[in-house]
Amino acid sequence: MGAATQYATGKRKVAIARVTRTLATLIACGVPILEGLRMTARAAGNRIVENTIMQTRSALAAGRTLTEPLRGRVGLPAMVVQMVNVGEQTGSMEEMLTKVADFYDDEVDATVASLTTLLEPVIIVFLGVIIGGLVIAMYLPIFKMGSVI
Repeated sequence: MGAATQYATGKRKVAIARVTRTLATLIACGVPILEGLRMTARAAGNRIVENTIMQTRSALAAGRTLTEPLRGRVGLPAMVVQMVNVGEQTGSMEEMLTKVADFYDDEVDATVASLTTLLEPVIIVFLGVIIGGLVIAMYLPIFKMGSVI
């Protein structure tokens, strides 16, 4: 997987983690689900996820379940929909959303660690070339003066 793809996937994972953790916290605090979804959509930080949350809110206000509008959405993994469905059926929505948020936070941490691991050798080579260039630029005039004498 290329760096650009990992970056885009990482951004989506961050948005999902933020949305699920925010909604779990709001539910735990006793905020009504429609108001919680509205606030969560604002905090998403991703237009696609924000639109999905707002459409879900509209469907929920119309009497549908929370899971129905989430099924088949682009950018929303099936695991998230399954966890929301389980939370909705068992009445433990806060716990399921927290588990999803924890999972995606771990995934983001792993992605950042792998990108950092890939970036370290590039930085070392870059700094080596820069420092080598500076050393050559300093000593080349000295060597030229020695050959003139």
